[in-house]
Amino acid sequence: VQLQASGGGLVQAGDSLRLSCAASGRTFSSYRMAWFRQAPGKEREFVAAINWSGSSTYYADSVKGRFTISRDNAKNTVYLQLNSLKPEDTAVYYCAADSGYKLSTRISSYDYWGQGTQVTVSS
Repeated sequence: VQLQASGGGLVQAGDSLRLSCAASGRTFSSYRMAWFRQAPGKEREFVAAINWSGSSTYYADSVKGRFTISRDNAKNTVYLQLNSLKPEDTAVYYCAADSGYKLSTRISSYDYWGQGTQVTVSS
């Protein structure tokens, strides 16, 4: 599976963005997907995850109620809607995929990673 993340940009606090992650491969619809982020000087951290069908999602406490993860298996794409953005959301956002069944917040659970897309939120 190859993943291509896009949609990042420079926005002001309170604005919204939608990130996309396009996947290659016919098995996308069976993969659990997740978004992680890494701010300068910090470790990569979990943001959100979604199961293969989209029926189950899980969020980090820091983004719960502001971010929404979704997927379109017909388009082999997973999305992350970012609302009410804050300066502390500034980071490179990565999408990740794995054939596992249960949702996971662990970096080591995911075998495939996209190249990342930069989100910068100014105050």
